[in-house]
Amino acid sequence: MFRRTFWFTAGAAAGVWATTKVNRKLKQLTPESLAARAGDKAVEAGHRLKDFALDVRDGMAQREAELDEALGLNAPVEPELPGRRFAVVEHHTEKKPKYLESAAYPRDAANPTYSNNRNEDH
Repeated sequence: MFRRTFWFTAGAAAGVWATTKVNRKLKQLTPESLAARAGDKAVEAGHRLKDFALDVRDGMAQREAELDEALGLNAPVEPELPGRRFAVVEHHTEKKPKYLESAAYPRDAANPTYSNNRNEDH
């Protein structure tokens, strides 16, 4: 009788264990559970990709600093003053037309000169 009770209890325990295992597996295979797991995996992959990009950026900055040092680009440079500015004055060497040589045009209208003084009133 103890044998039968032992095997009955062992069978019942095995049935309960198998039923809970199957129910857990079925819950894992529901669409909501699959979507949640896929979302978690996507977030994890995004974090890994971000970490990789940050590592690449740090490596690039370090290598750029090494190259700048090797080429001497990090040397302090004294600021230079801007050069002197000059105004452009146009001079024409063409011959004046006859109508401009008359007394009606006392100024040289064919060859104007440009003044740097912008405050002229005339």
